[in-house]
Amino acid sequence: MPRNPSTGVYSKPAGTTPSVGQVIDPVPWNALTTDLGNEITNSLPRDGSAPMVAPLKAAGGTVSAPGLGFSSTPQTGLYLKGGGLLGFTQNGVDVSFDQALVYAAKSSDYTALASDGNAVHRFTAAATLTLTAAATLGANWHYCVIADGGDVTIDPNGTETIDGAATLVVPNGYSTFIVCSGTAFFTDKLIAKIQAKSEINNVVGCETVYVSSTSIQIKTGEVFFNSKNVVYASAMTKSLSTTFTAGNSGGFLDTGVMQASKTYFVHSVRNLTTGVGDWVASLQSVPALVSIVNLTGWEVVGRVNVVLTTSGNVIRQYVQDGNEYRITAAVQEYNGSGIAVNDIQPVGTPAGIATEIYWMLAVNSAANSSGELGAGADAVTSPVAVFNVNAGNTAQAGRVSARSRSRSTGIVTFYAITTVGSVSYTLRSNGFNDYTVPRLNGA
Repeated sequence: MPRNPSTGVYSKPAGTTPSVGQVIDPVPWNALTTDLGNEITNSLPRDGSAPMVAPLKAAGGTVSAPGLGFSSTPQTGLYLKGGGLLGFTQNGVDVSFDQALVYAAKSSDYTALASDGNAVHRFTAAATLTLTAAATLGANWHYCVIADGGDVTIDPNGTETIDGAATLVVPNGYSTFIVCSGTAFFTDKLIAKIQAKSEINNVVGCETVYVSSTSIQIKTGEVFFNSKNVVYASAMTKSLSTTFTAGNSGGFLDTGVMQASKTYFVHSVRNLTTGVGDWVASLQSVPALVSIVNLTGWEVVGRVNVVLTTSGNVIRQYVQDGNEYRITAAVQEYNGSGIAVNDIQPVGTPAGIATEIYWMLAVNSAANSSGELGAGADAVTSPVAVFNVNAGNTAQAGRVSARSRSRSTGIVTFYAITTVGSVSYTLRSNGFNDYTVPRLNGA
């Protein structure tokens, strides 16, 4: 074949270069014309009327002179990069493209490699993600982490940092996008924003339901406090008569035994390994003060509900709707003919936190009597629940519903003062609103 298949150079057949006056031998000349016809047939038409029938081999080229370019813009086209990689150049500038996005599930610790660029890895359990050295991964390497079963701790190589810190924790239920600069790692900063904004703490659902004198059920829902998210897909019943054990029908107390006339604060707890949620009841309203003696492997996330016990050491019955607790049987806090300004801890409302108390104020007065029954956070602060009585020539009886807040200790100030005649006063608590819990469906 006269065309060299490696170089593409065409060479005429031998005996086809005549001299002047020489008689042309038809054999080689017929071979030449046949060969030229074959080679023209094998050439690619410039008008595109015929396709290639074998691979087209272009010059390797460079970023400034691509092997396959355009006559009008010779610096735009395709060229061969080092390592046999295909390069794209536009006006002499390399154009980069992402690797194909690859999804994979991980159930344990993992080290992210250069080949994981543009990967999405979903961690189904608590794990540590170690990042290969930034210089090895290179600038523009990027990676997505989804924590779906436990916290994922991202740990850069050596002294390298991520968002300026030695490590970054992706809380269970959240994700982050990591980018390498070639010397350090950065994220979309979503986790940092969540951790910095405590005002987005919230509770959805998770109300209590009375079960028995020693047990309550906590409904399904979701708790998010200080960047920690806990999902309760199933309702759980917990027993206040025993200390904490995990799971439905497990113990409830952080420590000690069930006591009479107490306010128990219900906290969301989260397993440090699996990320699953549970509940613990404590006499402490502040999560950091909850006893962890029976909570090895768990962390206290935040306070969600309250449970009160009676003087008979049984759970007081309420119907909870959002943050509202309605007492099944109203509690008489005072009954008498009068009392000066006095501080009390209402029996039917929580001690140790501020709530909005639902009152029933009742009076029964003789003729020609007047007086006032009131309750509030203190003697002067509004709103104050007040019932005035000014009886004329006949005796008078009545009652009103009102609300007032307690102090941060749960204590309220109340009074029943008769200015003329004889008046009997009754103050009952009907329930309360636990308004400091950031429940999205709170009443």
